[in-house]
Amino acid sequence: MNNFTFTYPTKVYFGEGAAADALKQELPKVGKTVMLAYGGGSLKKSGVYDELKDILEQAGKEVVDFSGIMPNPTYAKVQEGAALARERHVDFILAAGGGSVVDCCKVISVQAMAEEDIWDMEYGKGQFPTEGIPMGAVVTASGTGAEMNYGAVITYEEKMWKGPIVGSFASFAILDPAYTATVPAMQVLSGAFDTLSHAMETYLGNSDTDNVSDDVALSIMRNTVVNMRRLLVNVNDMQARGNLMWDSAMAENGILKVGRLTDFQAHQMEHQLGAYTDCNHGQGLAVIHPAYYRHILKDAEAKFTRFAKEVFGKDNAESGLEALTAFIEECGLPTKMGQLKSKVEITPDILRKVADTCNIIKSGPRELSRDEVYEILTECL
Repeated sequence: MNNFTFTYPTKVYFGEGAAADALKQELPKVGKTVMLAYGGGSLKKSGVYDELKDILEQAGKEVVDFSGIMPNPTYAKVQEGAALARERHVDFILAAGGGSVVDCCKVISVQAMAEEDIWDMEYGKGQFPTEGIPMGAVVTASGTGAEMNYGAVITYEEKMWKGPIVGSFASFAILDPAYTATVPAMQVLSGAFDTLSHAMETYLGNSDTDNVSDDVALSIMRNTVVNMRRLLVNVNDMQARGNLMWDSAMAENGILKVGRLTDFQAHQMEHQLGAYTDCNHGQGLAVIHPAYYRHILKDAEAKFTRFAKEVFGKDNAESGLEALTAFIEECGLPTKMGQLKSKVEITPDILRKVADTCNIIKSGPRELSRDEVYEILTECL
């Protein structure tokens, strides 16, 4: 393993009913004005919004509502939230939702305290924020693991770009599987596939042999598959949903990534696909992964063979990839671009633009050319 320093700032409160205890402990540490940030109406329909607002108000906090954070959160929404936070002198941000809400709030946190445009800072000057408005996360839809790190994936619509912006860590995260009860089955499975993808892409990066990170990654993959299958039998299996919440957290809290390089080429392709189509992230990954893996199977055959044996109980790399493809179909996830919900028709011309603008990863099993990225994407049509 490579040299590394590891520290972790987020305190996790896990389990049914965790929010009341967590906020009782955490709210005395924060200022008076709290931004309660969320997506659409589902938080209110589920009753979680009222529960959280009541806790905040009983703790003497002034609540500033910030709603409408969309899937694939936009840079414009970040700026809207940052402006509101400055205007209302927000002391703390409580992000309640899935990865999109948490990611948006991580960047709102730092943009609200930065004098410069955060994009210009990071991508123009190579400067990264060192402070932000403190924040916490209440996860109501798991899969991204966004609550476990400071990276945020934001769509900058004017630039036709979707990618990472450095934001804030959540000081605490509440993982209550009961809060996912109203999340539709397909959304739960899409999120869980994102977790599976995180573990696969970390595992397939360059690393030495017999390292503990690979062992843990394989365990997370196997457990994710097991619990996704439990949900196919009973979508209301709260134990399985809780297991998937912790799989999601473990895949993105840094433990799998310390001391090694990662792949994440499938994520880079899907990010740009999302920039042009606004498709669901986990479903886009489900379409792309098998095609990408067919191209790099021989470049990491030993790792794919171990993946096949330990995750799907198969004998070789090829049968493991077949098992992954069959599992995607078993879950009812999309297998072709045409099955994705898209704001535009996905054509070869669109995919050419995706290939020409996506980030190329140099630490995967093999560095791809843009023409090969295009070939992989068109194989998914």
